[in-house]
Amino acid sequence: MAAARSALASAGRAANEAVSFVVFMLLDALELLLCLLYKVADYVAEGAWRPCYCSSSAVAAPGKIVVAERGGSKVVSMLSSTKLLLEDVSDTLYTRPSLLAGAAGSSSPPSFSRRREKARPSASATTLTVHSAIVQILRGKAAGAGDDEHKPYPSPRWSDCHCANCNPADADRLFVHVEGPHDGGDTEEDVLFIHGFISSSGFWTETVLPHVSREARARRRLFAVDLLGFGRSPKPADSLYTLREHVEMIERSVIERYKVGAFHIVAHSLGSILALALAVKYPAAVRSITLVAPPYFPVPKGEMGTQYVLRAVAPRRVWPAIAFGASVACWYEHLGRTVSIVLCKHHRLWELAFRVFTLYRVRTYLMDGFFCHTHIASWHTLHNIICGSAGKIDKCLEAVRDQLTCGVNIYHGGDDELLPVGCSYAVQSKIPRANVKVIDGKDHVTIVVQRQRELARELEEIWDTKR
Repeated sequence: MAAARSALASAGRAANEAVSFVVFMLLDALELLLCLLYKVADYVAEGAWRPCYCSSSAVAAPGKIVVAERGGSKVVSMLSSTKLLLEDVSDTLYTRPSLLAGAAGSSSPPSFSRRREKARPSASATTLTVHSAIVQILRGKAAGAGDDEHKPYPSPRWSDCHCANCNPADADRLFVHVEGPHDGGDTEEDVLFIHGFISSSGFWTETVLPHVSREARARRRLFAVDLLGFGRSPKPADSLYTLREHVEMIERSVIERYKVGAFHIVAHSLGSILALALAVKYPAAVRSITLVAPPYFPVPKGEMGTQYVLRAVAPRRVWPAIAFGASVACWYEHLGRTVSIVLCKHHRLWELAFRVFTLYRVRTYLMDGFFCHTHIASWHTLHNIICGSAGKIDKCLEAVRDQLTCGVNIYHGGDDELLPVGCSYAVQSKIPRANVKVIDGKDHVTIVVQRQRELARELEEIWDTKR
């Protein structure tokens, strides 16, 4: 019987691989066609050809793009005003081998090519060649109103939603949902909730926050943010949505704006990476860290970290369905943009149709989070945070282990097909004091959505635990 099951499982894996190979080969061809179509559409709608990451084009601009050392990090200075840390940009944005190349085991080219030049008094001795799409975004961001050569991207773009919720008037701060004591009194500490990829603050405000007790609320303010590019927060077309940009927007919108002192962090999925980075910046202020389904993939020696994480998150398989969705989102820039146009640009229509279809019986907060983003935000966040975390997250985990004394608690669904339970145990291997709790029968979303009351009670116990 066991032998039959093993043979059946092997046959299923072989069938999955064979079908996946055909499907993704067809998607590779479709991606090439969409690339041409969107170049024409962008030119017609915006009057300019917009470079994309599926091409191998690069730009070298001596005197305009120079490298300098700052605190041990290499900084690109562009147009004397815009700075970019090289390690903030993942090479997976523009280095995604085709299925045939991947099968052949071809290696990935480096993120940035460098060539040595004679030293000049006004520039560094190293000149960089950077992908043209990155250069275009930075030039647009730095361009002045009268700069016709490098016009900034219009925001919103023609392919984005133009409603007020997707384009807030305050473009300098995130949307923040705040709940404080009913009597308006002072609080002892605060709690920051950070959502995951293509989600919003509603992931927390519609699930866990309503079940937080009056006693816990009496001593704490509860903050739930819409991350940069998602929900009701700004979605700038000239952002690369790097870890640095996300963290700085949280600082500006929550910690500085509300004068947050001591605080706890609760984060789901992609938000776990931001939570760790934030905790490292405020080691004395963080009282506890709670991670739900953290996306941590230790990179084996000899592997290129970003490419390894890309393959782990998006294995280019048609089954399970969530892996297929992740693979399409990670590997296909233009196909992902098509999905965003169909769903996100017309999110109000889809939300109305869903409400009517369900006779207004089902709340749509998950749909709100899933639909309210732009492709440029989701594409860059996915690559620069998830894939680009390779290497960085190890340093954050080591800092939490060695420099912070707060408690670390991790929850993971036993049926999570997107991020395996091993991700949480890998975090525990880096932070031995971390407590891992695996919930059987729950997946990547239901680990919160279907057990919000229990999770709220468990979080209160964590918050009340003294260091």
